[in-house]
Amino acid sequence: MFNALNAEDAPQPPKVLTTPLEIASTLRMLQDSHDPLIITFHERSQRFQSYLVDVSRDSKTLVLDEMIPRDGERYLENGEPFRIEGFHDGVRVAWESNGTLSLSEKDGHRIYSGNMPNEVVYHQRRNAFRAALKLAQLVNIELGGEKLKAPVNGKLLDISATGCKLRFEGDISGRLQLGQVYDRFVAALPFGSMTTAVELRYLHFEDKINITFAGVRFHNMSGLVQRQVERFVYQLQREARRFDKDDDF
Repeated sequence: MFNALNAEDAPQPPKVLTTPLEIASTLRMLQDSHDPLIITFHERSQRFQSYLVDVSRDSKTLVLDEMIPRDGERYLENGEPFRIEGFHDGVRVAWESNGTLSLSEKDGHRIYSGNMPNEVVYHQRRNAFRAALKLAQLVNIELGGEKLKAPVNGKLLDISATGCKLRFEGDISGRLQLGQVYDRFVAALPFGSMTTAVELRYLHFEDKINITFAGVRFHNMSGLVQRQVERFVYQLQREARRFDKDDDF
């Protein structure tokens, strides 16, 4: 039942973008949406987060924001090759870099400048439809396990077949580590709690509203949990489509 989605919701094969126009417009999409980027250096397990702050099709260049944690800069300075990966509404965008990014400062912030990639992988994964929850229906979640001294409680903001976005009151960014797998993530779904391990892919504290936002990817999900997630996403999709239909009148 829950996999009986339209054919357009099926996963699409990845495309390799090679023209400057395609590449620049795709990177600008990540920049305009302020989508977080995950940087991984070859043969190193640690992950780093950054953002695109500028893309120029004319000069075929790009600029990245300061890496978090910042100690990844030494790998850049060593010229180590790395991969950059971002996600936008179920689309995975990834490219390889040969490590030739120059470090500088702009308005007191560290930035990294370099050439646009020659190839970008663009993977439209429709089965990773991300369903947002209405504010009145936010689901309670708990993040815990061996990697945390004490569990942290928050709210589920949206969910897809592969992960979800979370909200926590206050600044908990110092308690969490980007790229870390937390073995106990519990979400109180309407039809029963689900428990699985998750990998932290995004972390940002917004001091103006005193809220920490986090993005996690489900890790080694069991078949039962996968069916729970699919059921919940399907339910939210159905509600969203009904809401959109009502809006037409």
